[in-house]
Amino acid sequence: MHNIFKKFNTLLALILIGVFSANAQDNMVDKVIAVVGNQVVLKSDVENRFLSFQAQGYTSGSVDLKTEIFEDLLIQQLMIAQAQVDSIEVTEQEVEDQLERKMDMYIQRIGSKEKLEQYFNKSIIDMKNDLRDDTRDERIKEKMQAEITKNIHITPAEIRAFHKTIPQDSLPTIPGELQIQQIVKYPKISENEKDRIRNKLREYRERVLSGDSFATLAVLYSEDPGSAQKGGELGYMPRANLVPEFANVAFNLKTDKVSKIVETEFGFHIIQLIDRKGERINVRHILLKPQIETEKRTASITKLDSIADLIREDKMDFTQAAYFFSDDEDTRNNGGLLVNPYTGTSKFERDNLPPAVAKVTNDLKLNEISSAFLDVTGGKDAYKVIKIKSETKAHKANLTDDWSIFENMLTSQKQQEILNKWIVEKQDKTYVHVDDSFKNAKFRFKGWIK
Repeated sequence: MHNIFKKFNTLLALILIGVFSANAQDNMVDKVIAVVGNQVVLKSDVENRFLSFQAQGYTSGSVDLKTEIFEDLLIQQLMIAQAQVDSIEVTEQEVEDQLERKMDMYIQRIGSKEKLEQYFNKSIIDMKNDLRDDTRDERIKEKMQAEITKNIHITPAEIRAFHKTIPQDSLPTIPGELQIQQIVKYPKISENEKDRIRNKLREYRERVLSGDSFATLAVLYSEDPGSAQKGGELGYMPRANLVPEFANVAFNLKTDKVSKIVETEFGFHIIQLIDRKGERINVRHILLKPQIETEKRTASITKLDSIADLIREDKMDFTQAAYFFSDDEDTRNNGGLLVNPYTGTSKFERDNLPPAVAKVTNDLKLNEISSAFLDVTGGKDAYKVIKIKSETKAHKANLTDDWSIFENMLTSQKQQEILNKWIVEKQDKTYVHVDDSFKNAKFRFKGWIK
């Protein structure tokens, strides 16, 4: 579908919508500029996205950029209005899963959770809150589109015929792609260090119970950069937004009560409940992260180097080694294959690899095993050895190597034809009112102005 929101895929563009939204709305008088069924489009919706696109240097090739943005929003609201009629819904878990994938992608591009939060001066939770409504709308639209186009079937003969219609000089260039396998070791934290952290948190807890301000202590001592500056406050959120160990304690607290020490993958916490509204809670927390001792880091590197030697000496293949030795639950059962959060496949363009992995692959040959290196992912130190399992060079698309590319192109073309027809039909049957400021706009679909 001709959709302007698919034209940007860099980290900055994807997040700027949320960032500019907060800034732009402070400086404009908002108003409803369209009603589609029972859905509205606000002036701020268009302006915020326009600012994001300007920051990217994007210009529209055929129509006014604001008009193109506005029409995409009209189409989205048309689909959401129909989704309500057809009882197509998304669950909170679907929205949270999609937000989690977005955050993983942003963190991968910028390098770490901490860098992301520092760059935008917002916690991950605040960013999710900024993006939640848009993400819910996107997911509803995706489901509606899938429902509209669900009966498309493509035959091999159609794909071959479609390929013949594309001039040679118009064939897409397929970028080079890599498949990367990894074995991960998380350096152990000593019990002495864990005891040191627990003792600090016990001290802070006692100070709160004796009358000190939890918020002040969070500002002074919490190692969560996203919430410390706000007195440790996370804002209202459902259970699904929190890691299980944290949620289990937080949701059982009474107002103003302070929890005992909670250990999660991020470190150690104490939590104070501020308020609860139904299935959402607002809490403060103080996070302390244990330091990893040099000898523990060295032990992880030594272990990985010995595993790498076993593979190099053909005493074990990489897939087996990943299964038996890797600490990463997400990849150990699939041979250590990294999954690309942009595509959901195991193939990466070099620009989309995690930065530390990309740097190592620059000097790595196909099927060669790297030396152990540090990769900080999600704020957690991980030591890795990697292998380039496969590599394809950039090339002009052809049926032999890129059948799925042409299948997807033809499928997209048929989907677009069906969606265009659907939009025209629904425009005629759905209440649509567009503000007079757009009455002379050059829309792709003529039925918006009635």
